[in-house]
Amino acid sequence: MAEVCHRYATVRGHRVFYREAGPRDAPTLLLLHGFPTSSRMFRRLIPRLADSYRVIAPDHLGFGHSDTPPADTFPYTFDALTDITEALLAELGIDRYAIYVQDYGAPIGWRLALRTPEAVTAVITQNGNAYEDGFVPEFWAPVWAYAQDPGPGTEPGVRAALGLDAIRWQYLHGVDSAELVDPDTWTLDHRDISRPGNDLAQLALFRDYATNPPLYPKVHTYFRQSRVPLLAVWGAEDLIFGPDGARAFARDLPDAEIHLVPGGGHFLLESHLETAAGHIRDFLPRALATLAAPRA
Repeated sequence: MAEVCHRYATVRGHRVFYREAGPRDAPTLLLLHGFPTSSRMFRRLIPRLADSYRVIAPDHLGFGHSDTPPADTFPYTFDALTDITEALLAELGIDRYAIYVQDYGAPIGWRLALRTPEAVTAVITQNGNAYEDGFVPEFWAPVWAYAQDPGPGTEPGVRAALGLDAIRWQYLHGVDSAELVDPDTWTLDHRDISRPGNDLAQLALFRDYATNPPLYPKVHTYFRQSRVPLLAVWGAEDLIFGPDGARAFARDLPDAEIHLVPGGGHFLLESHLETAAGHIRDFLPRALATLAAPRA
């Protein structure tokens, strides 16, 4: 198993934490985590990939070990989080990379690809949405209501997502072997989300999530034009981003490799790590080999 280094970089005046492993001269894989967690979600995956890839997994601002600037001094939007990620990559001298996106990591990854499409060598999406098909209406209704009309009538519906029970549910719903999911996951996530002032940062991101679906047509065009190699490895029982969201990638990328994992939920790596890692290790060498092959 490769050693994993835990590092900090100062990016646009903010301290950003990231995990790094693997040879510096190997192809880079950028791991982008979702809500409400951090790069900690990749703690067991990174050693399984770092023999062949330079793996970089940052914590977004407001999450994990990265800074949580007050919401009145930093604009908590997906554009702003993308700015920080882009600047981190520049700081590290990385201009070509594959991306692994999950949950919030997806709109950040799509923005990176839209800004610099030639930089992205491959995409792995693990319950990282890019289609209206993926939204489970019952889960998303409070988010859309709050984004449309933020205030005392709609805020409780999204603020509930910051509670321990809601975070535990994100990890356990639909999982066929819940005993494999480490309770530290939701306990530590809840601790981090509960830092003073972080609730306002998270509420701002809930409001801003409504900016993501309008980007989807541009993302779909990017898929069709770039023909980027894409693997969707998806917890089939996810009640946040349902399996139709995984199947939808094939509309714009007919060669997309789509695997729905039975008994897997939103945080697939917690319960089905070896299955997910196996698909990734099979996919990435073939995907990156296509970069040198001429296209028809």
